[in-house]
Amino acid sequence: MIHTSPIADLDIPKVNVLSYLFPKGQEPSDEPVWFDAGNPNKNLSPRQMLQWIKRVIIGLDSLGLKKGEVCLIHTPNNMLVPAAYLGIVGGGRSFSAINPIYTVDEIVHQMKLTEAKVVFAHPSLVKNDVEAAKKAGTNPRIYQFTDDEAELQEIDGVKDWRHLLGSEKEAQNFRWKDMTPAESVNTVATINFSSGTTGLPKGVMIGHHALISNVEQTARVIWPHVDYKNGGKVQERWLGFLPLYHAYGQMYAVMMACKFSVPIYLMRQFVYEDYLRAIQDYKVTHLQVAPPVLVMMAKRPETSKYDLKSVQSVLCGGAPLGKDLQNEIASKLNCTVKQGWGMTEVTCGSIIQHEPSDSGTVGKLLPNHKMRLVDESEKDVDFGSPGEILIQAPNVMLGYWRNEKATQETIGDGWLRTGDVAVINKEGLIWIVDRKKELIKVNALQVAPAELEGLLLDCEHVADTAVVGITIHDEEWPRAYVVLTDEAKKAKITPKDIQSWFKPRVAKHKALVGGVQFVDEIPKLLSGKIQRKVMKEWSKRDAPEVAKTFDRARL
Repeated sequence: MIHTSPIADLDIPKVNVLSYLFPKGQEPSDEPVWFDAGNPNKNLSPRQMLQWIKRVIIGLDSLGLKKGEVCLIHTPNNMLVPAAYLGIVGGGRSFSAINPIYTVDEIVHQMKLTEAKVVFAHPSLVKNDVEAAKKAGTNPRIYQFTDDEAELQEIDGVKDWRHLLGSEKEAQNFRWKDMTPAESVNTVATINFSSGTTGLPKGVMIGHHALISNVEQTARVIWPHVDYKNGGKVQERWLGFLPLYHAYGQMYAVMMACKFSVPIYLMRQFVYEDYLRAIQDYKVTHLQVAPPVLVMMAKRPETSKYDLKSVQSVLCGGAPLGKDLQNEIASKLNCTVKQGWGMTEVTCGSIIQHEPSDSGTVGKLLPNHKMRLVDESEKDVDFGSPGEILIQAPNVMLGYWRNEKATQETIGDGWLRTGDVAVINKEGLIWIVDRKKELIKVNALQVAPAELEGLLLDCEHVADTAVVGITIHDEEWPRAYVVLTDEAKKAKITPKDIQSWFKPRVAKHKALVGGVQFVDEIPKLLSGKIQRKVMKEWSKRDAPEVAKTFDRARL
């Protein structure tokens, strides 16, 4: 059974991303779009940003970089990341970003895999990149990269990236090369790395047309009444705290903000009170977040110190969001909270709530999408039955960079196998059950960690949590790792207290028979996803000790 969007397919341009964002005959705006959240007097308009973009392309051309070669960027957020991103992509090269918290060995892996020719590195990360380049043996050209106005002093022979850039005069009359429809579809714009929950991270190849598709699809759903193609304006203000090495941040802070001239205040790093202060001071109207931020907004006392009345709508993606937390935030902020579903392999998103709902749904398919839900024998399931999501859409990846085996396994038959399990009703509303490989099997019954985590977050003593299977005597049971609230610590709440609170709220096979362990924090990626691989390592480590008292614990 093939499911489609309630919205008719869109006619999506097949051009260079830059030609889409800055079409011929349309003058770029002089109104500022990108603001430094720490100093809003530092800002850039689309016209100014385009000058930077052109200078990047001219500079990379002067180095002799070929089309399709990879440029890495390794930096926290700053005002010129969009210029580097669009300059690399618009010139026909491939952009790939390194997580700033990566170790040298993780950087080596990405340098080797991409065979990057250029690295733009924040000064604080230059030494790591120089060391990684030596280990990788790939000899990329490394430049210091910031949005500082003053020229940077050399570090280990690494110069300021301004030595690479074309001049402002050269940029005045420069025009990038456009693409044929086939080139737009097949030219790799970005190589974002998947979470790495199965082995080493894989480079996800996203084409120009895929990027443009996801912008068009998303805009059609979130702004159904804005005639932006005929000059209609999007009256919103955003806060850009999502990391720009991640697809979610790139989609909104670079692509969407640029295309629709939405003012966005870029944060260099996420500090919770700075985030709240920015919402208050800049009267931010729309937030794009991951669930951990909403947990903070619901649980942390600092939230009440700030005026957040400007917030009209919150879009949450990147990880499962429990409906109780969703509804709590909607009530607390008196705003709409919508969910979406996506993954790096679909550029950013494929499912989003078209209308507000308090049912926990992630919404309906975006336009130009086909979806199947299949069981373990590859048979399509009926309405209301769980099945793995398979997707066909123009925003689906071209494949995994230099990994034909993984590409064939994931999109070999033309359908993207997502590894996520969902149900759909007859109205087309979709609920995510969990990731297939995260499901816990208890006496042959499936238990979804996200469901138990959502329930645990309703407990007044729980600030954050992750649930994982623990294997004792060849049987698997749910085990919770819990971060207590400050009040719970003072009250000396015990693991048994949490288990006792939880047990009557779930079916017997979902009880936390594997125990509750208090921890200082839950390991997460900056995108908000729980690091399931780490959680499984914790449970494996704890299993021998838990086994000693297991019979008594079960009773």
